[in-house]
Amino acid sequence: MPDQSDLFGEPAPPAPLPAAKSTAHQPLAARMRPRRLSEVVGQDHLLKPGSLLPRLVAQNRFGSLLFYGPPGCGKTSITEAIARETGSRFVRINAVMSNVAELREILATARRQPEAATILFIDELHRFNKSQQDLLLPDVEEGNVRLIGATTHNPGFYVNPPLLSRSHLFRLEPLATSAVAGVLKNALSDKERGLGSRNVTADEKLLTDLAVLCDGDLRRALNALEVLVLGLPENAALTEADLEVFARERRIRYDADEDEHYDTISAFIKSCRGSDPDAAMYWWRRTTMFGNGLLSLKMTGMVWKRVIFKFTTCRYTVFNWRARARTLG
Repeated sequence: MPDQSDLFGEPAPPAPLPAAKSTAHQPLAARMRPRRLSEVVGQDHLLKPGSLLPRLVAQNRFGSLLFYGPPGCGKTSITEAIARETGSRFVRINAVMSNVAELREILATARRQPEAATILFIDELHRFNKSQQDLLLPDVEEGNVRLIGATTHNPGFYVNPPLLSRSHLFRLEPLATSAVAGVLKNALSDKERGLGSRNVTADEKLLTDLAVLCDGDLRRALNALEVLVLGLPENAALTEADLEVFARERRIRYDADEDEHYDTISAFIKSCRGSDPDAAMYWWRRTTMFGNGLLSLKMTGMVWKRVIFKFTTCRYTVFNWRARARTLG
C-alpha cells in the first residue's frame, strides 16, 4: 500500500523560486534573466514606475495574468521576477509536455496549501486544448492558484473566453534595438553570469547590428552572442566578419496562418496604396521566402491590377484635358 502520511500530516512548506545561479550548462539567455522587475529591460508601457503591474506586484494583490507577445520579449523573465519578489510558491509547466494528470496533481496540492499563494506558470498556454483550460477554471475562480499564462498566439483565438475573463491580459512588444544592444553589452562584460571571463570585446555598432538582426528577440540575441564569443579565443575582438556568418542564417519571424501572416499582407497592401515600391517589394519577397507561392501570385496580380487601373485613369484624364483644350480653342 502506498505511503499516505503526506495526506494526513502537516502540509509541506512552500517552495519559493530558487535563487538565480550561474551554472555552466545553462545558455547565456537563461543565466542573464533579470532577478527583479526593476531589472527587466523594455516593456516600459507595462513596467514603468506607477504602472498597474508593478503596483499589483508590490502589494502582492494580483489575480491571474496572461502575457501575450512574440518570442524573446520577456514573458518568462517577468513571471519569475514576480514569483521571486512576492515569495510565492512557484510551479512551472510547459503546455506542450504537460497533461491532465499532472495538472490535477498540481491543483490538488495548491488547494491543500492555500497559505503558500501558489503561482502556476503555464508556458505556451495556447497549446492546451479546451478541456485542459476548463480544468483550471474552478481553482482560478476560487483563488487557489494564481495562473500566469504566456503565449505567442492571440489569446482572443486560443484562450477560452471564461479563462480570459478571469485574467488580466498584458501585451508585450518586441524589444527596441537599443534595449537589446544594452543587454548584449552587459552580458559581454558580466563575469558572474555573462561572458566577461573570456575578455572578448565588441564595439557598440557591432552589438547594435546584432540586435537589429534579431528583430527584437532578446533570447535569440543573447544565444547568438554566446555562440559568436565561444567561437573566438579569449581576449579576442568580435569583428564584422564574425557577424556576417550569423547574418547569413538570419531568420525572419513569419507564420503560415497566424498573426504574422495577416500582418504581412496588410503591410504589403498599405505599401502599395502608399506608392512605396521598396516597401511593397520587401513585404512581397517576405511571403515568397517562406514558400507561399499562391499568395504571392495573388499579391502580384493585385499590383498589376492597380498599376493598370492607375494607367487607365491617367490616360482618361489626359484625353479629357486634350478635349477641353480643343473646345476652348
